[in-house]
Formats: sequence, C-alpha cells, structure tokens
Amino acid sequence: MTVPPTKLLVIGIDAASPALLDAWTADGTLPNLAALVARGLVGRTRGIDGFFVGSTWPSMYTGTNPARHGFHYQVQLVSGSYRLEDRARGDFVERDPFWRVLSRAGKRVAVLDVPLTKLETELNGVQVVEWGGHDAFFGYATMPPALALDIEQRFGRHPAGASCDANGRRAHEYLALTASLEEGVARKAEWTVELLARGGWDLFMTVFTESHCAGHQCWHLHDPGHPSHDPAVATITGDALRSVYRSIDAAIGRLVDSAGEAQIVVFAAHGMDTRYGSHFLLRELLCALGVTAPLRVPLRTRLRDALAGLWRALPKAVRSKLSPLRDRVSLNEDTRARGPAIGVDLDRSRCFPLANGLAVGGVRLNLVGREPRGVLEPADAERFCAKLETDLLAIVDCITGEQLVRRVVRTREVYAGERIDALPDILIEWSDAIAHGTTALSDGAAAQVRAQSPRIGVIEGKNDYGRSGEHRSGGWFLAAGPGVRVGRMTREPSVLDLAPTFTRLLGVELPAADGESIEEIVRDPARSEASLSARSSNLPSPGTG
Repeated sequence: MTVPPTKLLVIGIDAASPALLDAWTADGTLPNLAALVARGLVGRTRGIDGFFVGSTWPSMYTGTNPARHGFHYQVQLVSGSYRLEDRARGDFVERDPFWRVLSRAGKRVAVLDVPLTKLETELNGVQVVEWGGHDAFFGYATMPPALALDIEQRFGRHPAGASCDANGRRAHEYLALTASLEEGVARKAEWTVELLARGGWDLFMTVFTESHCAGHQCWHLHDPGHPSHDPAVATITGDALRSVYRSIDAAIGRLVDSAGEAQIVVFAAHGMDTRYGSHFLLRELLCALGVTAPLRVPLRTRLRDALAGLWRALPKAVRSKLSPLRDRVSLNEDTRARGPAIGVDLDRSRCFPLANGLAVGGVRLNLVGREPRGVLEPADAERFCAKLETDLLAIVDCITGEQLVRRVVRTREVYAGERIDALPDILIEWSDAIAHGTTALSDGAAAQVRAQSPRIGVIEGKNDYGRSGEHRSGGWFLAAGPGVRVGRMTREPSVLDLAPTFTRLLGVELPAADGESIEEIVRDPARSEASLSARSSNLPSPGTG
C-alpha cells in the first residue's frame, strides 16, 4: 500500500563540533551532509548563554529560555530549601515540547532519542526515549510500549550501554568504544529507517547521540594540541571523532534517501571542543574570597575521603586485586543512599556554589527572605555581586598568566521568566583559552591548576574528571527542501528559533515561545504546508504507528 510522504525530517547530531562539520563537509569526509549543503542553507546558531551544558535541549525543544522552563542541570536546588534533587524525579522541564503542540494540532509525529526528554503519556505517533541517549535519566522506553520490545528483540540495545564515561582507557579500549558507537549508529539507522518507511509522518525527528559521547571521551585522540594527546595511542586508534561522524553521515544518507521530497533540517544544538574550566576549584575559590564558609567536616569523613583519593590513585591492576578486601570493609559502613549536598556552612555563607556543568559555574545568593537560613540582605546584593565579579575576574592561572574566569554573568540581566528562581543567580564562565588535562589521561599532563590573585593568594587543584572534550555554546544547522535557498546564512539565529521553525513549516504556531521562526527557512509556511499536503492528497491514510 502506498503511504503519504514524510513532510519534515529533522535529524540531530548531538554535541557535534560546528567547526568539524563545516570542515568535513567541505573536504568530502561527510559526503551525505556535503550533498545536502550543495542544495541547502547552512549556518551557525547562538546557544543558551550560561546554561548551554545542561539546558540546551530543553530550551531547543520548548523554544523557551531556562527561566521559563526551569531546567538548568540534572541536579537542582529545590525552591525554598537547601535540598538538591534529581530533576528527573521532580518537575523536569516545565514547558511543552514542540512535538506535543504538533500532536495536539492533529499532526502525526515520530520523536526518537531526543536527549533530556520524558516519555509522552499521549502522542499522535511514536516516541523512543534513551535507546542510545548520552544522558540517561529515565531509561529506555517507547510510546506505544510494545515498540520497545520489538526494537530490542530485533536490533538489541545500544552496544555502548547507558554511559560511555570512563576514567582512563588504553588504546584497545578506545578502539572498542569507537566500534560500539559506530555499531550503535548502524543499528539506530536500521530501526529508524523502518519507522520512517511507515510513512504519513508530519514530523519525523531523530537524534544521533554518539557524537556527544565521542566528543567527551575522544577529543584528545583527534586534537594533537590537546595536553592529553598521546601520539602512540592516536596512531593505533586513529581519529575516533572522524570515524563516528562518518558513521552518522552514512546513517543520514539512508534517512534522506528514504524521506522522499521532505523538508530536511539537520542540526547540532551545541558544540564540542577541547576540555577547559576550573569548576573543581569553585568552592575553594569562594571560600578564599570570604563569601562562602567551608563546612566543618568530621574527622571520620575526612579520613574516608582521603582513603578514597588514595584508592583512585592506585593502578587499575592493584585496585582489581584489592577490591574484595575493600568490599568487605565497605559492608561495615553506613551504605544508606545519601542525596547530594551543597557542601558549605550555610549559616555563615553569603553565597554557595551550584552544579551547572563544567564550562560555566553556578552560584546562588543565600538571600534573607528567600533561602531558609539566608545571610545576605537583599539590599546588599547588588554591591556584593559587583565586588564578587571584580574579585573573580582578578584571578589568573599561575602557569599561563591568563585570566581563569572569562566572564561573570548575573542571570537576571540575561533572562526573565516565572521560574528564574530555579536558576543560579550568578554564572561564572571559565576561560577556554587554557586547555586542561586530567589525571586520568597521559600521566596527568596539564591536569593541575594554580590560581592566584591578591585576595586568594595561591590555590591549587587537579582535574580528576576523565573527559577530554567539553561543550561549546554555539551550534550548527542545515536546511534543504522545497523553497529553501542555497547558500551560507550570514546571521546566527538562536537555538530557541528551531522549534518555532519546525512547527511553522507544518502550519502550526508555537505558543508563548521566546524564539522566532527562521524566515530564511520558513518564507511562506502556508504555501509550504499546502505544497506538502498536495503531494499526499491522492494517497490513502496511513495505519497506526
């Protein structure tokens, strides 16, 4: 039976580097993307200022800023308390994703592996959550539920597993990781093409998250200038990023071939580059500046933490032999689950750090009247913030002489919305002029940071986190299809503009969005919708998803 064609095909390449996408489409490394570039419009997008690590995807798919949808990181402060909560257990994203709006408007949608999304309870179509997501919040699930078992029985689960993070890999382990990511792309392409072939989709959206994992774990294999780059290892592994990007490009080619005359948008919502940032020093820096008071840590806890540090420093082979002994000792410890803690003396702190990703630190003012045990009077907040900004910008990296902090942003000067109190009050953007290594790679090259200023003296610390790549704010997009001009877009639309663009291409307005549709793509949405409808007017209606 002939089925109606897909109207809009949206493909995400999660956390892919815009610079690499441009370079590798230009030199032929990514031939399928290059073919789309030759007949479409390509450009860059502006990201979510200060919240591009945790909030990019929720902001993209709702078309609203973080102060409107309330999500900035996986673990957030519960309003009116000092309790930190896994956001997946709470309200999560408090705005409608654009596909829900389309579904309610009668559009038939497929939404596959979009990061940081909850499973819809009602949907005119199909949804797959976390078959291969980089950030696993909810676990693998589908709508309708029977689809999950069908995919798993026929294609298996993603070979890379729920998380690809690891502290230190050897060459053969990087080869295995790359192979698992490539295999994951290939399997996803198989079941995605099958779903696409069912036809009748107004929106068909899928995201390849393997580029996200490769960027975090393998950037040093790609970049010879990275402090953790080991030529001997890279000779064996090759460029893992290039391999994974090529696999995704091949999958995109299959999807485009199966999509007929659909409008096509391919995008990377945010980017990736070399690892930077001194987030691991933030609490100590605030304490040294006298604005945060350190927690009085019991001796037992200090000893346990010291032993844990010694354990992590042991060679892997030694840890393997001693693991049974450590496990027996651990049985005598209190192993009840403990929630994350802020880790400062709140009764003596005028502000305290909040997790906001590695690239941009978050700081919450401990305001009287807003926080349970507030210390800082609201009337003093402006002067306090100005002084803190001055002091932070005065801190330099002793090794390079560069500023440690590039910029200090007050959230309320950038964003407005009914959920702004869910966000940190101050954002500390670390300088990316300084590439940092990690103790987990290349014998800890460039893992140590020595920070100095007249106020703090010298503070030292080491980065223990095993990732070699870190996010960048800017993204990338490519649009091709009927009515889209060919060329390079000179202005940079916001990532918030993508969702309103998608809905307008299908003749639906996204209500209360902060973003605006990209007019270079959507010149006459009514005509585009009429043209797409005309192509399918003589075809029978599709069956259910």
